[in-house]
Amino acid sequence: MRPRIALTTWRRPLPTFVSERTLLYTLGDEYVAAVAATGAIPLLLPHLRPDDVPGALDGVDGLLIAGGGDVHPSSYGAEPAGSKDTDPDADVSEIALARHARQRGLPTLAICRGMQVVNVAFGGTLHQEIGTPGTAHPPVAADDPQAVMAAAHPVDIVPDSRLAQVLGAGERDVNTIHHQAIDRLADGLRAVATSPDGIIEAVEPDDDWPILAVQWHPEKRDDLDAPLFGWLHDAASRTAGVRP
Repeated sequence: MRPRIALTTWRRPLPTFVSERTLLYTLGDEYVAAVAATGAIPLLLPHLRPDDVPGALDGVDGLLIAGGGDVHPSSYGAEPAGSKDTDPDADVSEIALARHARQRGLPTLAICRGMQVVNVAFGGTLHQEIGTPGTAHPPVAADDPQAVMAAAHPVDIVPDSRLAQVLGAGERDVNTIHHQAIDRLADGLRAVATSPDGIIEAVEPDDDWPILAVQWHPEKRDDLDAPLFGWLHDAASRTAGVRP
């Protein structure tokens, strides 16, 4: 059976033929294309009420928590200090998704905001602004798409990790499309990749929840990070194999 992968979406006001500001659920096509390329069936999720999350996950074999705006600081007990493009409804939905996915051992791939959501879901906090000159994460002008896409930095993947089994241990370059990062790591998670300036670039749990969580955007790196999506397909296929 082809595994079914649920992907989170982001809600934005965009112009349409009926209004200059129509709320639409959006997701970059690269996410869908990367999941579909593995042979899995991508299914897009709107923001859900926590009570609806278990039923939604009953119908899928894997979960991808995608990138998007910032997690609102209130979700981890902080005051706003650089956070932007927040949506508390998205936070409530995705935090519930992460918690229920862990409870049922659902294969999960968490990307950028997704990794931050996972950390917050289990008690961690975030740096609201990390880019400073002279570091591995220098600030990049958000109004210069070419500069954003060209920015890159190295990360070091620890050998004894699930991520190393998928991408290999040691140093590799990744894209730099984030201005926030993990501050206090949640209990039950461990850092399995870091950048030279100490930013946590990937985390894994200390239990058997099958999850890969990375700070960079593998969906924008063509075949370089395709093994991450292949891992999600294979893990979800095992879930599909016991689906009623």
